[in-house]
Amino acid sequence: MKRILFILFALIVISPLQSQERNKLPHDDPEFHGEIGRTYKDSKMDWPELPTPPKGAPNVVIILLDDVGFGMSSTFGGSIPTPNLDKLADNGLRYNRFHTTAICGPSRAALITGRNHHNCGSGFLAEWATGYPSYTTMIPKSTATVAKVLKYNGVNTSWFGKNHNTPDWETSAAGPFDRWPTGLGFDYFYGFNAGETHQYYPVIFENTVAVEPDTTPEEGYHFMTDMTDKAISWIQLQKSISPDKPVFMYFAPGATHAPHHVTKEWRDKFKGKFDHGWDKEREIVYERQKKMGIIPKDALLSPRNDSVPTWASRTAEEKKFYSLLFENFAGYLAFTDHEVGRLIDAINELPDADNTLIIYIVGDNGASAEGGLEGTINEVKGLNGIPSSISENLKKADEIGGPTTEPHFPVGWAFAGNTPFPWVKQVASHFGGTRNPMVVSWPKVIKDKGGMRSQFLHLIDVVPTIMEATGISFPDYVEGVKQRPMDGKSFYSTFTNPKAPEIRTTQYFEVFANRALYHDGWVAAHQHTFPWRQDLAPGFENEVWELYDVKEDFSEAVNVADKYPDKLKELQAIWEEEAEKYHVFPLDDRGAARLAVPKPSPLGDRTKFTYYEGATRIPETAAPNTKNTSWTLEAMLETTAKEKDGVINAIGGLGAGYTLYVKDGYPTFIYNFFEAEVTTIKSKKKLPDGLASVKVDFKYDGGGAGKGANVTLYINNEKVGEAKLEHTVPGRFGIDTFGIGEDTGSPVTENYHPPFAYEGKIVEVNIDIAPK
Repeated sequence: MKRILFILFALIVISPLQSQERNKLPHDDPEFHGEIGRTYKDSKMDWPELPTPPKGAPNVVIILLDDVGFGMSSTFGGSIPTPNLDKLADNGLRYNRFHTTAICGPSRAALITGRNHHNCGSGFLAEWATGYPSYTTMIPKSTATVAKVLKYNGVNTSWFGKNHNTPDWETSAAGPFDRWPTGLGFDYFYGFNAGETHQYYPVIFENTVAVEPDTTPEEGYHFMTDMTDKAISWIQLQKSISPDKPVFMYFAPGATHAPHHVTKEWRDKFKGKFDHGWDKEREIVYERQKKMGIIPKDALLSPRNDSVPTWASRTAEEKKFYSLLFENFAGYLAFTDHEVGRLIDAINELPDADNTLIIYIVGDNGASAEGGLEGTINEVKGLNGIPSSISENLKKADEIGGPTTEPHFPVGWAFAGNTPFPWVKQVASHFGGTRNPMVVSWPKVIKDKGGMRSQFLHLIDVVPTIMEATGISFPDYVEGVKQRPMDGKSFYSTFTNPKAPEIRTTQYFEVFANRALYHDGWVAAHQHTFPWRQDLAPGFENEVWELYDVKEDFSEAVNVADKYPDKLKELQAIWEEEAEKYHVFPLDDRGAARLAVPKPSPLGDRTKFTYYEGATRIPETAAPNTKNTSWTLEAMLETTAKEKDGVINAIGGLGAGYTLYVKDGYPTFIYNFFEAEVTTIKSKKKLPDGLASVKVDFKYDGGGAGKGANVTLYINNEKVGEAKLEHTVPGRFGIDTFGIGEDTGSPVTENYHPPFAYEGKIVEVNIDIAPK
């Protein structure tokens, strides 16, 4: 009876703003309850009541790493030391049955909205978007983010690092910006808008404005350190001004997604540590996980995958290269742990450090097999479907991890990284793609220091947990739009009760038609596509499903489909129901073919473009598409005898791209075909003083993608150089951008030091694309 009276009293005394939050955000403007007279002497002031978080609400920090498998970090039995994560876990909780979607953009959408990824328009990645509601990657207004709700309730919000949730075609300076972080409820954003970025030459935005690093790679610049510095500065400033006000930070490094960039100092810490190879590594990690209690003592190691070559079958040269790539990755993860540790140390110095909830998710999916069967030091080349030889790669062995490489390890290490589970990133059918470690720390609430939690959880459960922790309700309407219900459920109960009841008894999974359903301790799974075969679309006939009893079989090691055919049929039927409920259809397994699906574009149908000075940091998707076609570029320049040098136009970077520049007065065009073929056309004549034209005529051979071309260079319509290209880039130049007047980021050539800004005046640059 007393409890009922208390609840009634709470409802009576609740403030108008608090009552509104249950229904809609933002709140209505508060009414004025003072008095207005003719002058201030016969008037009475009444300040508006502003939204404030509930008293005692914690700071919330979400840390999300990229492409880290379950068995990589030392905190969960891996061979790569992560002492700062260890320390956080030893003072908080480890979760060993937490799940992601198996791919980065969808995982991140589910994390920040609390809805299944198809339900928030993010069935797959932005670059592969198609015009179906669940696959546009345009997060709908009906699935508002946690940041937007917290912001409207008086919590300052920030996002640092990777944003892969803005549609690919909306990432240019033309916007629109309502699906950038600042439009999704984050007061401050410092990071990049893509699946990955060059860590030494990143494409960075501060809010919606492109910014350049203050230092160079030679001076020690690395984006991981830069974003950590910015995050520490932001949270310290917030607490300096208003120490009692809670804040929300989403800290999402590009690490450890490819390119795996780290200094030689960190790479060399692991020299020789993985010479035993990926097969032995799986066994080592598996035994360590059992000893640490990360997995049950009776858990089996899932069978090795026949798609992966055995380490013993590799040549000495191959083993050397593969080991170097994983030593480099290990250095990258260890370095990332060091930088995240700096952030955690800064948080621990805050005045309300004990009331800070840190949710640290170790990977947005399993370890990545996107380096292919052989691995690479030029990831963009591999993504364009062009292989590299081991001997070719080993020529740059000493540079692996540095600014001149874009490394990714081969598939064998990905399978080892997901020990003890089968499969890898993209493969949502199995835990190797979807199970990631999580550590939660909240000193004020969590007293079971170093405890383990084994409830089955999913990314969608994070937002409801934050809502419960902060005491803030998710509204029915946000910015006038009716909200879809939360798909997740709060796991707050696990913070204080190791045996808290399961909140999630059913969860579907789907990416690239790889499918699974978890239900009451069983998993039905269908593995459909291969991450290293983007050219393959298997179709939907004769599909084979597997069944696992994960109450007894923690690691999905024993397929019992033949033993329990009725149970398999039951789960398959439930998967169909869940797929309808959460808008999974249509299934699409086309791989790279989806890249070619027409998408909205700020370019429209234009084939003629005019640019002026200052047009820089334009993403490739918003730049003239000069691939697989003929085109011309003509620049009108005004120069003096001492002001001729610099970049006129460039796109791409050291991995691949082209650049038109002037050096020592000589116009030069370079086409960089993945470093394998670098063609240089240097003018026979110097650029004259005054107004002059420099023109590139690019005549494509035709006959398919990636074919050759004849390129001619002109000054004032006089031919001054020409060359034949045997091959051209068929897909994308990479992760860098298009610019006029400078080569920002990774330079296309080492013939100049970026940005090599043009000294004279660029009147205009006109680019004409031939119809395809």
